[in-house]
Amino acid sequence: MFKETLTKGYHELFKETMPTRQLDQFTRFKDLLLVTNEKMNLTAITEENEIAIKHFLDSLTPLTEHGLLLKEGRMIDVGTGAGFPGIPLKIVAPHLEITLLDSLNKRVGFLKQVISELGLEKIYTIHGRAEDLGRDPDYREQFDYAVSRAVAKLPVLLEYTLPFVKPGGYLICQKGPGVKDELNEGKKALMLLGGEIERIIEVDLPFVERGHHLILIKKIKKTPKKYPRQAGKPAKKPL
Repeated sequence: MFKETLTKGYHELFKETMPTRQLDQFTRFKDLLLVTNEKMNLTAITEENEIAIKHFLDSLTPLTEHGLLLKEGRMIDVGTGAGFPGIPLKIVAPHLEITLLDSLNKRVGFLKQVISELGLEKIYTIHGRAEDLGRDPDYREQFDYAVSRAVAKLPVLLEYTLPFVKPGGYLICQKGPGVKDELNEGKKALMLLGGEIERIIEVDLPFVERGHHLILIKKIKKTPKKYPRQAGKPAKKPL
């Protein structure tokens, strides 16, 4: 059922058949996720069909015709956790160079195993906090795209992610049905951090009734040097 659900959902999203190699990679990723989840907490979603829908297909929505149709470039997945959305995006869009950032070293170890066993190239892992690495010149404003999924409310998320995006690049936020409230809360942070909302897109996620949204935010100017603030501050005192 896992393969049937994934391939049917993929066809609904992209109007084409999933290549066999990608299906095999997703299947192996699912197996690694479930085995490792017995030893460490990676996900509360453990039913295979739910993994196909809520982790894999949901992660792919930025690539749909309603999304950004990502071109070649460097992407950072901030707070990637078990690799979402970064690894599914890499499987389907191998032309992207992707960096996976997470604050827990055990999860980074899992990500390295997945990358190795799936044979993925030009995908990297970093162990660290977004607030620290967002100030590091090796990462600050070095990416064409930033993505993040289920990490924080928008005002906090913007401070975690926009410092990584170069002017002219995009932040892609995947959000649920409460998107309007978050947008109102995030207006000040957007202005301070150099972002501008370009589009808000409602996405029809296969097999799911509740609304999913993509917020496409364009970086229109450099982020002031004082952001991000020191570790812990964005979450405790959102902009």
